[in-house]
Amino acid sequence: MAGTQAPCIFDATVPYLREDAFALFVDRFGLWWPTEYTFSRDPACHLSIEPMVGGACEEIAPGHPRKVWGTVLSIQRPLFIRLAWQIGPDREVIADPAAASRVMVEFRTAADGTRVELTHTDFLRHGEGAEAYREALSAPEGWPYCLSRLVQAAKDRK
Repeated sequence: MAGTQAPCIFDATVPYLREDAFALFVDRFGLWWPTEYTFSRDPACHLSIEPMVGGACEEIAPGHPRKVWGTVLSIQRPLFIRLAWQIGPDREVIADPAAASRVMVEFRTAADGTRVELTHTDFLRHGEGAEAYREALSAPEGWPYCLSRLVQAAKDRK
């Protein structure tokens, strides 16, 4: 279980000013988040993050119930957002934010845009499947893929 205590840390450079990179990540989450990583896998689903403490991270898809997959724990525009990651290793929603892992996303000014630093911690909260979940999110098709989608969305909108 030692690996489950190690955080997943990734970064990507978005070719936007910090304020705009933050807005893309938070306010236009559905624009860049991979459809194949939604619960419904429906391109028509609406993904959003309510940008306030206690705000819901949710998915609403036609013909599917609303899924709250996270909660905003802290936010300071345009510097950071910290979420309770309420998606378990089995892709089921964790109802209680206190029982979920944590995702911190920081936005730092860089010469070529904004460096987005994502740190995912507290995998132990996910219980028995925590180590495999941490490994899956660390794999190229995990957080690195999601951040590459963020960068691509920024480039497509320039």
